[in-house]
Amino acid sequence: MRWTFRNLSVEKIDARIALVICTRNRAPKLGAFFESLRRLKCDSPWELVIVDNGSTDDTAAQLKNFAATFPVRVSLVTEVQPGLGRARNCGWRATNAPVIAFTDDDCYPDPNFLNDVLAIYADKAVGFSGGRTVLFDPTDAPITIYEHPTEQMYPPQHFILGGVIHGANMAFRREALVAIDGFDDNLGAGTPFAFEDVDAQLRALAAGWTGKYDPHPLVQHHHGRKPGIEVEKLSLAYDAGRGGYFMKCILYMPHRWSCLRLWQRAIRQQPVAQSWREVKSALRYFVYQLKLKPNVSY
Repeated sequence: MRWTFRNLSVEKIDARIALVICTRNRAPKLGAFFESLRRLKCDSPWELVIVDNGSTDDTAAQLKNFAATFPVRVSLVTEVQPGLGRARNCGWRATNAPVIAFTDDDCYPDPNFLNDVLAIYADKAVGFSGGRTVLFDPTDAPITIYEHPTEQMYPPQHFILGGVIHGANMAFRREALVAIDGFDDNLGAGTPFAFEDVDAQLRALAAGWTGKYDPHPLVQHHHGRKPGIEVEKLSLAYDAGRGGYFMKCILYMPHRWSCLRLWQRAIRQQPVAQSWREVKSALRYFVYQLKLKPNVSY
């Protein structure tokens, strides 16, 4: 079931950029997130799309209250089936903006975030992009961040590894998302394989688009995880994601040989336990695909 709520008090103008956020059962932390959105400034018309991915707390009520007072157009969309890839698809398909930026509900975008993202897309060849993701709380574990200070370009047909352009600070040209039919509905948090962001990036490269990492769009990640068991569990999930990503590349992508060579090199260099987890996850993804019987053609 999907529904859309629009803030009708806001003048309906064509947005040049849309910011899409997916949320699920984080109602206690949404207040700080909403305040970060109120600090956003954009020199061009923009709109906000928030996807409630099957929350069972009072997220829906909080979103409605927020949307009613936000000074730009807001679309609220519900996707009851968990899965971040599916939720992201609901989000970008709810807007006609030519540039679509993504962040997460535990992140605080810099006030100039939208302007910095739009500047990247002055280059018509760029199909997707990412920016710096830094810790909001310096006592949190240094994970799910990327702080490289200089630009990095990814030409068409390039192979890209995860961990550079994070879903928490990522944008796509709408035309590129249409060309690749968006994200894989069967990937992302809420599914066994959380790599919907890098999978979409790789498919955009295979479709002839250029990717760019630019340090100017800045997001602070307030993940709240301290060093210890919780971080170890997340690392295990990332190992599983990498294994699934490598297997999907080998099964379906024209980059399969580059992928296989990189994976073989990594297996030789990393701890045996990590390599074994990746291999098990790759086999699990293979079986997963046999059950889904998808009609995949990249």
